[in-house]
Amino acid sequence: MAKQKKGEGFHSAAGLIRYFDAEEKTSLRIPPWFVISMCVATIVIVTVIHVIFRI
Repeated sequence: MAKQKKGEGFHSAAGLIRYFDAEEKTSLRIPPWFVISMCVATIVIVTVIHVIFRI
């Protein structure tokens, strides 16, 4: 009879978690305040356009 492999899913998932958990020093880093300010700016621009052009 063939042997059953138990826990195979856990070992393969652990490798992915270990891979994606690492940070690279050469990657693009965007500060959180920049993301929030861009969201607020987009909301303001869309609202102003909506009010001006009555879309």
